[in-house]
Amino acid sequence: MEEVKNNKITDKIWDFFASVKLAIIIFALIAITSIIGTIIEQRAEPAKNIEVLTKLFGESLAPGLYTIFEKLGFMDMYRSWWFIALLVLFSVNIVICSLERLPRIWKLVKEPIGPMSEEQLKKFPIKRELILKGKIDKVRETITGAIKASGFKNYKENKEEKSLQFFAQKGNYSRLGVYLTHFSILIILAGAILGMSLGFKGYLNLPEGARSNVAFSYNGKEIPLGFNIRCDNFDVEFYGRSDMPKEYRSWLTIIENGREVLQKSIVVNDPLTYKGVTFYQSSYGLITENFNRGIFILRIVSGDSQISNLNLRAGDTFQIPGTSISGKIIDFSPALKIDRHGHAFTYANQMNNPAVYIDFSESGKQLLSGWILKRHPETWQLPGGHRVEFLDYWGVEFTGLQVRKDPGVWVVYLGCIAMSAGLFIAFFMSHRKIWVKAIEEKNNTRLLIGAFSNKSSVAYERKIDRLVSVINKRQEGGK
Repeated sequence: MEEVKNNKITDKIWDFFASVKLAIIIFALIAITSIIGTIIEQRAEPAKNIEVLTKLFGESLAPGLYTIFEKLGFMDMYRSWWFIALLVLFSVNIVICSLERLPRIWKLVKEPIGPMSEEQLKKFPIKRELILKGKIDKVRETITGAIKASGFKNYKENKEEKSLQFFAQKGNYSRLGVYLTHFSILIILAGAILGMSLGFKGYLNLPEGARSNVAFSYNGKEIPLGFNIRCDNFDVEFYGRSDMPKEYRSWLTIIENGREVLQKSIVVNDPLTYKGVTFYQSSYGLITENFNRGIFILRIVSGDSQISNLNLRAGDTFQIPGTSISGKIIDFSPALKIDRHGHAFTYANQMNNPAVYIDFSESGKQLLSGWILKRHPETWQLPGGHRVEFLDYWGVEFTGLQVRKDPGVWVVYLGCIAMSAGLFIAFFMSHRKIWVKAIEEKNNTRLLIGAFSNKSSVAYERKIDRLVSVINKRQEGGK
């Protein structure tokens, strides 16, 4: 009695996990929570998500909803115990559902095909009957040729008294396509869990010229990289004369064991990857504490085309080659604008329109002074054909990098490939069977065709019609 009771309990547990309804419920829960996790920025500052909730639900409800979502784990949802539990439960459900139905499907896959009686063939959903002139021996080649032309190369035959029957099947393993799809889901889930448990996602604000061997999680925790990354330079390209960034680019170098091992310039959607860690171009900004400690990169061209490339700091002086004219760097603005009264002012705390103020003198006498703007080459020209090109102000900007390591990403890619193959097999391939029974009647042969397909019956019926058409043409002497 106790053994029967235990069997009933295990049967109930098995039936519970083998339920398709359970699969639908779990999948719906994963989908709904994933939507919430997409709307709410994961592992972000509270102010960002409160702002999102305010837009959706109003200012009065936003703080309370934020508290509820935070307690439920939605602020780091994809690493929460309950979301991982849903994935595991869904995986167990898929495995048990597959195992529950696999023996019956496997039997259909491996079941050999055999001859059918005339009464059985007449009961098939797809059936055709036609009369051929001549006895079986005369029309046999016509029948077998048409069967081969229909894709059934490995047919079998069974000889009976005054009759001959041909039968074949193909695509029997296509019934397993759904199991390949199920298996691919398990692979994708395994890759996702692997990425969540062994990977990380963080950020790094790296100043020009600086290096770092750590990134930072969104709660401020250091994440060791195992190597150093250095920002050699950063630059922003704008649309025309506007302040709308067109492209921002970082020149990065990977340093390991004191040796430079990799260099690459990155832009949005073209990251750098080293040892499984990927650095994405994400943002940029100005380092206010370095505002007066940067390096001005200038190219000085004299009227007679003598060139001098200089790296200077605020207060430094330089000389135009071949002349007694000298310049001194007085001031700098990251975003200079001139108002209608001719007064210069800084309108943004970004390098939107950088300008350097230079005082020029000759033999101790002041000649002129003014602003030279990086994005306005017309300001580079000086009297006498001389030119001061303002190329960059280096060391005052940082590049904002999104840092991600996901060891499960290739597992997910493998699962996606397997899913594509499984879906193709499940939707575009079918298990097809055909029987052609040739019955000799006086000097004619009556053909009785029966066919079956586990899906796409309409398409298969058209294929049987083409087979009949081929037999008729060959009977009449056509090709």
